[in-house]
Amino acid sequence: MTTDSLQDRVIIVTGGASGIGRATVELCAQRGARVVLADLSQSEGAAIADNLTAEGHAVRFVACDVSDESEVENLLAATSELGRLNVLIACAGILHGATVPIEDFETATFDRVLGVNARGMFLCAKHAVRAMGEAGGVILLLASGAGVTSGSSSYAYGTSKGAVHGLGLVMQGRMGYYPIRVNTVAPGSIATALKLQNVIDVGQAAGVSDDEIRRRHAALGDPIGVARVLAFLASDEADYVRGTVFTR
Repeated sequence: MTTDSLQDRVIIVTGGASGIGRATVELCAQRGARVVLADLSQSEGAAIADNLTAEGHAVRFVACDVSDESEVENLLAATSELGRLNVLIACAGILHGATVPIEDFETATFDRVLGVNARGMFLCAKHAVRAMGEAGGVILLLASGAGVTSGSSSYAYGTSKGAVHGLGLVMQGRMGYYPIRVNTVAPGSIATALKLQNVIDVGQAAGVSDDEIRRRHAALGDPIGVARVLAFLASDEADYVRGTVFTR
C-alpha cells in the first residue's frame, strides 16, 4: 500500500487517544488523511493532535462521550468543517467487571460498559451514515474475539462486543440503499492499556506470579498491527473485503 493511500480522506477515529485508536490516528494521518481524533481524554487527545499537526499532518481533537447522542452529533458537526465524512473508525471501548461472578455483577457496571461499547457504536454509526448519505463511505466497528468467538473475563465486555458484532452484521446486510461498506474488526490480544490492566486483574484473581503476568504482557500484540488492518480497510484497496475481519 502506498503511503498516501488515504490522501485527503476525512476520517473520524473514536477512542483515538490510546491503544489501537491512537495507533490508527497516527497511521491514517501519515497516509494523508484529515483525521478527527475523538476521545474523552481531553489532555491526551489534544496533545496527540497537536504533536501530529506540528509534524505537518491534518489532525483535530474533539472531546466526545460516544454514549451521549448530543456529543456524537457535535462530533459530526465539527468533522463537517473539514469536509464530507469518508470513514468512521469506531474504537472507543471500556472494560469493567473482570472476574466478577454474574450473581455479583453490578447492574450499573453492566449498563456503563454497554453504554459505551454498544450504544456508543450504534450512535456513531447512525450519525456517520447520515453524514455520508448517498455519497457513501466506510464504517469500521471494533469488536473483539470476546463475545464473538470466545468468552471474556467480564460479562459486560463480552456481551457488549457480541452486540457490536451483531450491529456490524446487520449493517453489512442493509447498506444496499447507500454505497457504504461496513466491516467489523475483531482484534485478539493486543497490548492496549485496557488489555494490560485486564491481564493484571485476571492474573491476580487467579493467584499467578508477577513473572507470569509479565510473560503474558510480553506475549500481547502491538496495536500498530491492528491499525494497519484498519487503515487498509479504510482505503479503496479493501473494496472487495466483506464481513468480519479477525486479527491477531
